[in-house]
Amino acid sequence: MKFGLLGTGPWAERTHGPALAAHEEVELVGVWGRRAEPARALAERLATRPFEDVDALFGACDAVAVALPPDVQAPLARRAAEAGCHLLLDKPVATAPEGARGVAEAVERAGVGCVVFFTLHFSEPTAGWLREQAARGAAVPARAPGAGARSPAENGWLVGRADWLSPVFGGADSPYTASPWRREKGALWDVGPHALSVLLPLLGPVAEVTAAPGGFGDTVHLALRHDSGASSTCTLSHSVPPAAAGVAAEVRGAAGVAELPVREEDPAAAFGRAVDALLREVRTGEAHLCGARFAETVTALLDSAQQQLPNR
Repeated sequence: MKFGLLGTGPWAERTHGPALAAHEEVELVGVWGRRAEPARALAERLATRPFEDVDALFGACDAVAVALPPDVQAPLARRAAEAGCHLLLDKPVATAPEGARGVAEAVERAGVGCVVFFTLHFSEPTAGWLREQAARGAAVPARAPGAGARSPAENGWLVGRADWLSPVFGGADSPYTASPWRREKGALWDVGPHALSVLLPLLGPVAEVTAAPGGFGDTVHLALRHDSGASSTCTLSHSVPPAAAGVAAEVRGAAGVAELPVREEDPAAAFGRAVDALLREVRTGEAHLCGARFAETVTALLDSAQQQLPNR
């Protein structure tokens, strides 16, 4: 499949680009960026060519991978879909519900494939863990005829939590510290999608989200009430010191207790699996869980949380 890469920042340079260039079933035909010189430099490192006109790149491709700020990504993703390109997008797809909805609608109108790179669903061992816990939570005994509705405790997983504590703004030596969109939107929008990508597939759709600011930096606390009767919480921050950083998630219920394992792979390896997922979707027509509508749901929940927070 002929791919174009949109973006020239650290994520494109370290993850998207190397994974696309190394993939046996991908021809990386070009790179486009908002600034010409970084696009030329990255294209040279990836042994491909720079494009000054993004629509010309769309015309040369079967698919595009996008490593751009979310609200730059969304309109370009719509244009790419309208040009007939399959999409490999990053989370969050957009930070406005109408932006994410527009991407999902464009994908469906054009009939193109779309996979969104929620990293944990493509890394190991986290991807395997998510599949296993979804199966465990669904494996509840059948109800006898006339027994009535299930109680929440019979619905598999009953409670969950997902905490993403990062030192990106807390003193870490990180290439993402200078990211303007992360500075503006904070951990809610950058790592909140990771937390929701764990909780939603295991506990189900969310009926209500309640948000409260933490006491420092961009720290945010979320409480989620799920349609199933389950509940979950998230703590999200880019402002903890390096010694306090970490990721933890778990679910509890009739199936017991399950803790998210540590992600062990380089993100480029996980991105290669996301490429595999898009190729499989295009060939079989079977959509991946992490598609445009799932990404739209995540954006809508985060936007609801954002509306409850004071302006920073």
